[in-house]
Amino acid sequence: MNPYTYLFKPNLQELVWGGTRLKPLKGITADSQPIGESWEISGIPTKESIISNGPESGRKLADVLAEHSEAILGKHIYKEYGAEFPLLVKVIDAANNLSIQVHPDEKLAQQRCGKHGKSEMWYVMQAEPGAKLMAGFSKEITPEEYEQHVADGSIVDYIAHHEVKAGDVFFIPAGRVHSLCGGVMVCEIQQSSDITYRLFDYNRPGLDGKPRQLHTAEAREALDFHVYPSYRTDYTLPSNGAVCVTDCPYFTVNLLVTSSSLHRNLIEKDSFVTLTCLEGSCRIIMHNDDSMQLKVGQSCLIPAVEADYTIETDTTAKLLESWAK
Repeated sequence: MNPYTYLFKPNLQELVWGGTRLKPLKGITADSQPIGESWEISGIPTKESIISNGPESGRKLADVLAEHSEAILGKHIYKEYGAEFPLLVKVIDAANNLSIQVHPDEKLAQQRCGKHGKSEMWYVMQAEPGAKLMAGFSKEITPEEYEQHVADGSIVDYIAHHEVKAGDVFFIPAGRVHSLCGGVMVCEIQQSSDITYRLFDYNRPGLDGKPRQLHTAEAREALDFHVYPSYRTDYTLPSNGAVCVTDCPYFTVNLLVTSSSLHRNLIEKDSFVTLTCLEGSCRIIMHNDDSMQLKVGQSCLIPAVEADYTIETDTTAKLLESWAK
């Protein structure tokens, strides 16, 4: 069976800080359940994506990758990662502040867990007036001072707070302290890793009523304590085209904007392509004339061998496009 462009069933995660916007985004009736994350395209065991369209409908992404590894992932991606899907695409709805956290880099993650590190990027889809996120340190502190600030809860005062609006982009390399604050919804594209070290969680209980585990000592070794002049990604929004908003050793992310038609030929990247519709709706037309509709809040996976496509819309569509490296 030949690979084709895949859509996926809703994969929603209940979290103590979650909101109520993700179910309606997925066409599901909203209720009071705190849904924090929609795992759009995932190869993480126990939370992996289930295909919802075409002849492979109902199958796990991992099972299909095992049968068509090179065709879907790309030859060099398969050589680097095997049949493992190397990215994780999410939409995150923060009704309340997430824990303050950090992720390890490749070296530390391999040493500790035999897993990949975790660099990620955020595209702000929605933000309530005055909403903020945290990224990077705002003041120099030593590792010893860090432990004291965690212990007394003042660590929040040493992290840069950024007021945000829809369209803002932040790259969060492994080692950078960060947190989303209440009122923000983002699309997150990251390395496929589930390693998170919580520094501080506002002394609140989890869904089970018990305090969530902190990783103060593990985080200390993972943290980049440097203060940088800027943490926000600057870019110019195209009228009809693509602009790169993240380019790191593990993945590239472009923001696509079109009010009519936009052709993309990424065959030379030798990688799968993910598309997440941020605004509007569009039709994805492949070079073999197969087509599919993509609505706001939906994501699709285009196999490496099919990474030549056109986006058509009657309104204005914005999408995030990513591939692995």
